Amino acid sequence: MSYILVLYYSRHGATAEMAHHLARGVETGGLEARIRTVPAVSAVCEAVEDSIPASGAPYVTQDDLRHCAGLALGSPTRFGNMAAPLKYFLDGTSDLWLAGALIGKPAGVFTSTSSLHGGQESTLLTMMVPLLHHGMMIMGVPYSEPALLHTTSGGTPYGPSHLAGANNQLPISDEERQLCFALGQRLAQTAVRLNA
Repeated sequence: MSYILVLYYSRHGATAEMAHHLARGVETGGLEARIRTVPAVSAVCEAVEDSIPASGAPYVTQDDLRHCAGLALGSPTRFGNMAAPLKYFLDGTSDLWLAGALIGKPAGVFTSTSSLHGGQESTLLTMMVPLLHHGMMIMGVPYSEPALLHTTSGGTPYGPSHLAGANNQLPISDEERQLCFALGQRLAQTAVRLNA
């Protein structure tokens, strides 16, 4: 178990950028960061995507999740919940649940929203629920992180968040970047200690 899976869905790029900041923290914490995404889903019928996306991170596989030392799960906010493509992937992990494959592994969550009160915290909290069902150990961002006390945009003790703006025009702030890094580092350090 030598990597933390950084799994996200991103429609406009902000959540993907957060994933990369989180991955840097993972690698500083002593483990490899394996960045993966999920394909979009269709509301009309099941769409068939190429097995390799045209750009960005590769699509996640069940084995990526099964063999990880820990998980960072990221999604844009959709009405206070994670986006459907990420939920769709998680809904298909019953075999991992039956096998207890994720029990005792550290996990954290992160999100991006278009408005400051657009459901950042509820999205993070609802993203934790399937991870708790899998028996994962949920980790947040402690208030010992100075950026959590000084942020005026995104950032919660439940996990990093980003305020993207109505047109996704706002860049990731220094505080948001620091909180992503901190969660990644914390996940890696915890996984290393658990597997020592």
